[in-house]
Amino acid sequence: MSEQPSNSPGVASTLTTEGPTDDRALRPAPVLSKWLKTRAAWILLLDAALIGLFTAISPDNVFWSAANAQSLLIGMSQGLLLALGLSLLLGAGIFDLSIGANLVLSSVVGAMVAHNFQSIAGDPTSYNNAGLAIAAALLACIVTGALFGLVNGLIVAIFDVNSLIATLATLGIGTGIAYLLTGGSDVAGMPVDLQAKIGLNAIAHIVPLPALAALLILIVLWAVVRYSRYGLRIQSIGSSRPAAERAGLRVRLLLVSLTVLAGALAGLAGFIDLSRFGSSALAGHGNDALAAVTAVVIGGTLLEGGFISIIGTLWGAGLAVILQAGLVISGVSSYWQLIVVGVVLLVAVVLDRVTYKRRSSRH
Repeated sequence: MSEQPSNSPGVASTLTTEGPTDDRALRPAPVLSKWLKTRAAWILLLDAALIGLFTAISPDNVFWSAANAQSLLIGMSQGLLLALGLSLLLGAGIFDLSIGANLVLSSVVGAMVAHNFQSIAGDPTSYNNAGLAIAAALLACIVTGALFGLVNGLIVAIFDVNSLIATLATLGIGTGIAYLLTGGSDVAGMPVDLQAKIGLNAIAHIVPLPALAALLILIVLWAVVRYSRYGLRIQSIGSSRPAAERAGLRVRLLLVSLTVLAGALAGLAGFIDLSRFGSSALAGHGNDALAAVTAVVIGGTLLEGGFISIIGTLWGAGLAVILQAGLVISGVSSYWQLIVVGVVLLVAVVLDRVTYKRRSSRH
């Protein structure tokens, strides 16, 4: 009996007969499904749930009032600027404990510069040119913050000092300088227009001007991290600094540029602080670093470096502000507020470790 050739019609028809094709694995996942798998999505949903909870338990539902919403947005704008700077630094694998001290020192310097435009010392109505005084204060805050960041960058990048130790030292130095400059008292007497036209001014009586400025900066930084070579290089350094150096990246220069940028953002937050209260607030920023770390880490940026989540940082900053304001309005002691924020930070660190291990196992 002769064998039928393998290319005969009978065999070919047998081999090529197939059932319906299952292409479910090839279909793109629905947008909502993909979004719900991100850390940022769950933090946003948690923010919404907390707003509902605090509104329900606050007296006369005051948490949902327009005045409180504006106050939350102004406070969030400061925390967001600090958190954005820290997220960039963590993405490159370095830390900054001194951002609160930077904010305080920048606001003090900005206030003192503005005072040079007063015709009567201490009189907020005696400014010959309030607009020029405000512009000078803004510039002084940003420059002071950037110089503070430059010092951090030189210590960390040029002298190879551990960033935690370096910024712990500059935290004390910056705070001490602020107290020396002011004699331990807040600098008041800012131009009336600083609060009226900037700090407490709201677009369409809804969105505070500082919050709008912080949002615009967030959009720019999101685009930088997602689409630019600079953003890619930052995360490359955080993933493996030796590999980044072997690839020819100017790692030290990039790290210094990052600390200067983060410092400038802290300086801008200091100016917003001035515009919000009409004076410096020496004793009001002791927990800024804790709140910023909580916002950044719970938002999805890796502590070990190599990945930055700008959108996650936004919702994380919102979580920190909502928690603090909700506990205050609900009459919870300030001691409990510290405990709650600390617990949230611990949860964020645990999530960070789980995420890091999953990423490591994939590679």
